[in-house]
Amino acid sequence: MKLLKDLIYGVRLKEVIGSTQIAIESICYDSRKAAKNSLFVAVPGTQVDGHLFIDKAVELGAIAIICERLPERIIEGVNYIQTTDSAFALSAVAANWYDNPSKDMKVIGVTGTNGKTTISTLLFNLFSQIEGELCGLLSTIDVKIGRESIPATHTTPDAIAVQQHMRTMLDAGVKFCFMEVSSHALVQHRVAHVDYDIAIFTNITRDHLDYHGDMNSYIKAKKMLFDGLKPEAVAIYNDDVKHGETMVQDTKATKRAYSLQFPSDYKAKILERQFDGMLLTINEQECWTRIMGDFNAYNLCAAYATAFELGKDPLQILTTLSLLSPVEGRFQTIQGKGITAIVDYAHTPDALQNVLSTIDTINEGQGKVITVVGCGGNRDKGKRPQMATIAAQNSDTVILTSDNPRDEDPNDIIAEMADGLSPDLKSRSLEIVDRKQAIKSAVMMAQQGDIVLIAGKGHEKYQEIKGERLAFDDVQEVTHLLNS
Repeated sequence: MKLLKDLIYGVRLKEVIGSTQIAIESICYDSRKAAKNSLFVAVPGTQVDGHLFIDKAVELGAIAIICERLPERIIEGVNYIQTTDSAFALSAVAANWYDNPSKDMKVIGVTGTNGKTTISTLLFNLFSQIEGELCGLLSTIDVKIGRESIPATHTTPDAIAVQQHMRTMLDAGVKFCFMEVSSHALVQHRVAHVDYDIAIFTNITRDHLDYHGDMNSYIKAKKMLFDGLKPEAVAIYNDDVKHGETMVQDTKATKRAYSLQFPSDYKAKILERQFDGMLLTINEQECWTRIMGDFNAYNLCAAYATAFELGKDPLQILTTLSLLSPVEGRFQTIQGKGITAIVDYAHTPDALQNVLSTIDTINEGQGKVITVVGCGGNRDKGKRPQMATIAAQNSDTVILTSDNPRDEDPNDIIAEMADGLSPDLKSRSLEIVDRKQAIKSAVMMAQQGDIVLIAGKGHEKYQEIKGERLAFDDVQEVTHLLNS
């Protein structure tokens, strides 16, 4: 229970109707969760406007309302707080409700189009092993508090859930929290009141344009993380990619760069590539890792830089990194019948190109490459022909199939992918709508020494079709086929 006046600390106020000295017993932004003596924050969303449910929240017991637009009917006994931005207010309220847990532990945020899950998970595993420290993780795959794991619903949870998870972590003794920070979360102020100690930028390529509208808006969204850093924080950025320096140009934090191509604070170099790992140097010290791919060399370098900035011993960092396994669904290899299958979350043109380039570098033309790929429904349609073209250009055979079609007809999605293919590229492509059958066909076509890439879903254990999440696991499917 907290006083309303304490909960609205940091909220941008326009008008207050009623008292702020009242006691609040719970907070929510979903009117269905309103209860006796609760505070309801009416947030205008992309699908639903919370202002439409103010009366419903009051009926269920809410005694305080935060909103951008005051309702026409002011109910006696209910206290109204008008603000310029309800989403920002929700973030402040959530942080105040849970006593700002991020201020009492080290919080490391990772943003970028690709690499967020890998870097945050690598850091969680790295710090969990170094000195046995209890760590927290907020990722696309799951939320972890030490050994406890909770399935994730979003890359970055809503503002209340973020603060609740962090409070649980802090109460459990967590010292380091590693989290993915999505562009949606930044624009929607879900993490506006998280106190970051380190922020990492990986890269930015086409993604989420169905939401942001254009690349400039997408870039500005990512940049918000670095613009909001405190002076004592550290901003770590990839110096090899476009917009790396743009991300940190206005930050108050200390800047640190990592690179494979140019002299940087943290420099990695790949010495040897294999399907079971790679040998590389980071700041001229050798490290063998079971994690493959040039793109993962960047991720490992970013993890090393972060650990070093947090005071860990360089030799201990490299030794521990060499022991870590690949992150689930990220260039995850499964072998059987002389065939190498690779399951990867690559769901953007750039990510798919990176994975296929890595396969080509290691394969050196020895085996055929068969790629199974689809595109999600209700998302950026512009990348569909690009994904198909990249897959076909870099594979001997490509099978276009379903991903998460959501509310769209998968046949229409596949047709839009195929529209990007020239006649020559179409000649090496197949269209199989059923993803299970597509994977089976790819494995049946493969011979000893060949490589089957299954791209797009990675760690996901479902397919989202017409509002339903149906059980489906790429790793499970291909493992069964290669071992039966």
